[in-house]
Amino acid sequence: MMTEKKKIIWIEYLGFICAVSAFGLVTENTYYLQIMTFIGINTLLGLGLNMLMGYTGQVSLGHAAFYGIGAYTTAILSGTYGINPWLALVCAVAAAVLIAFIVGLPTLRLSGYYLAMGTLGFGMIVNIVIRECAHVTGGASGFVGIPVLEAGSLVFMAGPGYYFLVWATVCVAMIICRRLLDSRTGRALRAIHDGEKAAVAIGINTHFLKLEIFMFSAALSAIAGFLYAHFVLFISPESFGFMFSIKIVTMVVIGGMASVWGAVLGAAVLTLLPEVLHGFAEYEMIIFGTVLMVVMIFMPQGLNRGIMDMIRTARRAKA
Repeated sequence: MMTEKKKIIWIEYLGFICAVSAFGLVTENTYYLQIMTFIGINTLLGLGLNMLMGYTGQVSLGHAAFYGIGAYTTAILSGTYGINPWLALVCAVAAAVLIAFIVGLPTLRLSGYYLAMGTLGFGMIVNIVIRECAHVTGGASGFVGIPVLEAGSLVFMAGPGYYFLVWATVCVAMIICRRLLDSRTGRALRAIHDGEKAAVAIGINTHFLKLEIFMFSAALSAIAGFLYAHFVLFISPESFGFMFSIKIVTMVVIGGMASVWGAVLGAAVLTLLPEVLHGFAEYEMIIFGTVLMVVMIFMPQGLNRGIMDMIRTARRAKA
């Protein structure tokens, strides 16, 4: 039998899917659809990192590397060698997962600042490789010639088609994350977050579980990279550098860690802020920092939990 709490969760998901679908059907402005598409891509990144940080308690400062691996793998395979982009997607995810396994096997034995520094170093190495292998990746000048996505007679270009493709992917990813968190694996993840030594004591293979989530997170990032590459049709190393890794972490923190909805909120805020501050580009980092400080002071558990607490307080005051 489905519990009352699970019913509410699935009603929330159904409402979210209806709202996203309605926006895509009603909105004719290409600019708004483009912004929402970027929010969807960033939500995938936030979801992956939130599974690692929010539920497992492992900090990664190099997550943009997997985003870049996904983008460059599909760009090179489909743009240079003419491989079908959907097959390139499989290769991109496989490459990200394999690299996550190789990197995570030794790195995830670390914790705290040591783990953060290890993942930071990995991210920097990937960015340097992309820049230096100019004959393959285009180097600092970027990679051009990425083909448009097609599926039979459907052509996914900027507009409603790509919007629905991205948000359908996000909805599937959210449901997978929710199912994973409601399973035995999800309970084990929370146990690791609350106390790794206690989790080991009750028989949880913490290293293997952290490695699994690291690989799952890398897969979501690679899918986001694939969608980004075939949306903008041009990629450069700047899009996958250290600052973007920090931006993904900020999305998770602002939205709310250990919350699927927090990934959506964080992605929306961090994607919309540069658009709102378009005329104040030189102050962007200052404003970003101020927003982060305000959220951490007044809503230390993120916007998702903070907004829910405000609603509950208002209801109690009204009652």
